Amino acid sequence: MSIMSEDPVSPDQVYAALVALRRAPVLDPELWPNGPQQDDLRRLLGVLLAVVELEITANTRLGSDQDTDVAEVLFGWTEQVGATPGLFANVLASRLQRTAVQLMGLDEDEEGETSPGRMASSMAVVAAADTLDADLHFQSGDVDGVRQALGRAEASVIEIQQSMHDLRVAIGDAQDE
Repeated sequence: MSIMSEDPVSPDQVYAALVALRRAPVLDPELWPNGPQQDDLRRLLGVLLAVVELEITANTRLGSDQDTDVAEVLFGWTEQVGATPGLFANVLASRLQRTAVQLMGLDEDEEGETSPGRMASSMAVVAAADTLDADLHFQSGDVDGVRQALGRAEASVIEIQQSMHDLRVAIGDAQDE
């Protein structure tokens, strides 16, 4: 169910939005004889999210008025999400979690290892998401939730430091232990 209204968003609605944007994925009629199904909703939302992020990137490139461009995007985002602190923070935490997962998968080598710089970046995002989660638990009075989230954040900070050290070793600025 959508957190924005009583009516959930359907796969058909998301697919229609993608069609309107001329970015709809091709649905093989043999695999989808009845169009997109409920099981396709998350994938279609991911496609829509990518389309929106690509458009935002194209419209807020480095240049003459970047700060104003980004501010306009954020104003629109805030108008849609609203001023409810819990919802606002939950949406941001969800975005951070997706970003961390995407960073982890970007730069794997043949052994499936992630480069130290990419690992440090990903863990920094995870630390941010977990710290935000700790704050949400704090706001709701859930002390155990705060402790768990802070524990995850602290583990991420340790991984950031280790990955940064590994990167320094890789460029010859530090000795491997």
